[in-house]
Amino acid sequence: MDKSLVGVDLGGTQVRALVCNSEGEVLRRAATLTLAHEGYEAVLRRIHETIVEAVGPLPWTEIAGIGVGAPGPLDPYAGVVVHAPNLPGWDRVPLRQIIADRFCLPVALGNDANLAALGEHRFGAGRGVADMVYMTISTGIGGGIISGGELFLGRGGYAGEIGHQTILVGGPLCGCGNHGCLEALAAGPAIGRMAREAAEEGRGQALLDLAEGDVSRITARVVSQAVALGDPTAEEIIRRAGTYIGIGLANLANILNPELFVLGGGVTHVGPLLFDTIRETIQKAAMVASRDVRVERAALGDDVVLLGAVALIGRATDRNVYGNV
Repeated sequence: MDKSLVGVDLGGTQVRALVCNSEGEVLRRAATLTLAHEGYEAVLRRIHETIVEAVGPLPWTEIAGIGVGAPGPLDPYAGVVVHAPNLPGWDRVPLRQIIADRFCLPVALGNDANLAALGEHRFGAGRGVADMVYMTISTGIGGGIISGGELFLGRGGYAGEIGHQTILVGGPLCGCGNHGCLEALAAGPAIGRMAREAAEEGRGQALLDLAEGDVSRITARVVSQAVALGDPTAEEIIRRAGTYIGIGLANLANILNPELFVLGGGVTHVGPLLFDTIRETIQKAAMVASRDVRVERAALGDDVVLLGAVALIGRATDRNVYGNV
């Protein structure tokens, strides 16, 4: 019988862990609040406790290894969290070695967005596809690249920052310091910003109604609700965001020539209007040879990083290599 694998997702809000077999069948899971403001040592303790709770009564001799997804930037080769803005005190933290020392098991560490790509490739919408790109569209826009069936990390392990390609020169300021990044134009906060601007101009009555007349309460979620009601202003905003995303994906289609784009994250719940706009834009903006790329919704939901972490450590244990993964 194959040994079980542990996947961990270290987030700014929650620490989550699950145990599953090599086929991604979940056996047990656990979660706790990160409470990052309590400091680095407190979060490390919660990671340890969550892993222990997830394993529960299962024999530790039947655990092959632990995969960990963490926010970046991080160095997956060295197993070090370089800097995590939502985790105070997390600078140059050798997280892989810390967990390996505590559990005496093989450990692999990866950027959460990259691991989401790996999870969808191994267990989700990308099964059987050798070349694909995963994009998450939520508070930010991130992603990961699978090339020839392998996670593409780049020289320093930082590849896959697809939300920080410049789409509009001189556009809105992005959190990375650049102007006109895809993230600044089409992530959840950007959609909310466009909707608030429209409401202040006297457009989008449904947006105001859903926000109970308070413009400051208009978010991407409100825009999604207004789209469901058929509000033309909300639909216009989603088409604009979808066009920007489509341009970004067309760029990637021309550069990487993947078979599949897999899109996840909260913004994708808007539904067909977003996906139709993205597909139409790719058909217009991509080179003819790349227009046959498929665009699909992610399949793994909230477990995508956890299952990506499982896929990462599963591959590492198969190869008996835990550093350069």
